[in-house]
Amino acid sequence: MENHYSYDDCKGTADWLLAQTDVRPTVGIVCGSGLGGLADMLKDQVAFNYKDIPNFPQSTVHGHAGRLVFGTLKGRPCVCMQGRFHLYEGYSAQKITLPMRIFKLLGVETVILTNAAGGLNEDFKVGDVMIIKDHINIPGFTGLNPLVGPNDDKFGVRFPCMSDAYDRELRQLAMDVAQELGYEDFMKEGVYCILGGPSFETIAECRMLYRLGADAVGMSTAPEVIVARHCGMRVFALSLITNQAVMDYDSEEKANHEEVLQTGKHRAEQLERLVSTMVTRIEHNNNYA
Repeated sequence: MENHYSYDDCKGTADWLLAQTDVRPTVGIVCGSGLGGLADMLKDQVAFNYKDIPNFPQSTVHGHAGRLVFGTLKGRPCVCMQGRFHLYEGYSAQKITLPMRIFKLLGVETVILTNAAGGLNEDFKVGDVMIIKDHINIPGFTGLNPLVGPNDDKFGVRFPCMSDAYDRELRQLAMDVAQELGYEDFMKEGVYCILGGPSFETIAECRMLYRLGADAVGMSTAPEVIVARHCGMRVFALSLITNQAVMDYDSEEKANHEEVLQTGKHRAEQLERLVSTMVTRIEHNNNYA
């Protein structure tokens, strides 16, 4: 199966990277649309273009730089994906989540994922930051799950639990840090829903998703979370609400990618402070799997 990457494939890629940097990351960060500035905060950077990394896919989306950056964030060794991969680029669910397995083999224990999302919850405003407490994986309903195919027990069990996917302690830590930084006004918590994209949602789809219990909708993150949890890493994820989903047929509003990138710029610095402060406080031990 061309889309199935074996343990040895992943290990080969991880070993290739480890041979070229002294950084041994314990935290892996994935930067969503317009949020690549997080990687720029890393000190003593060693960066690799995705196209130069064996087995790695390439990012094709404006707003996603396509680099893997190693370095330290306030003294903590990290690896950062500047740009991610999506189903709508034509990649399989297995391929877009390959970096999570490579993170694991690099020694990463905690993954922090960021994304840009449309707000479904009427209490959300553009520029709010939603800590993800759970997800609805719509492509998964159709069999587009990144764990489809042979299971490799070296990574994890055949049927991994997802009811505790988003780490409760890390969510609390984020709230505590946000309060200290004076960000509580725009911090929310909620359920993220993934659709395949790339077309934005119709009004009927937005209404349906909201009724199903989704607070925000996007085109990423859930597959990565599934694979990160499958191989025993802790997960924290947040959505930057970059547009309010259109729920009303009389509305003149239209979703667009430029709006997404603009809101990213506006909140990016605060998100960088939030995440970098969190990283310095994450306690690592191996009891979280």
